[in-house]
Amino acid sequence: MKLTNNDIMKKLRVALKLRDDEIVEICALVDFKVTKSELGAIFRNEDHANYKECGDQFLRNFLNGLVIHLRGPMPKK
Repeated sequence: MKLTNNDIMKKLRVALKLRDDEIVEICALVDFKVTKSELGAIFRNEDHANYKECGDQFLRNFLNGLVIHLRGPMPKK
C-alpha cells in the first residue's frame, strides 16, 4: 500500500485539526496561492469526478508554510 500526496494531506489535516481556510492561510505564508475549491478537489476520493491529484510542489509549499505556522519565521542573521 503506497501513500499518495493526497493521503498525506488528508492525514495532516486530521492530525492537526486544520480547516480549509487555515490551510489557505498556511500556504499564503510562503506566497503559494490556493483556493478552497482546489483543496476540496484534493480531499475528494479518487473515484470522484472532481478529484485532483496533489502534486509535489503543492505538498512542499504546504509543509514549508506549516513550519512557519508552527515555529514562526526564521530570525534574520
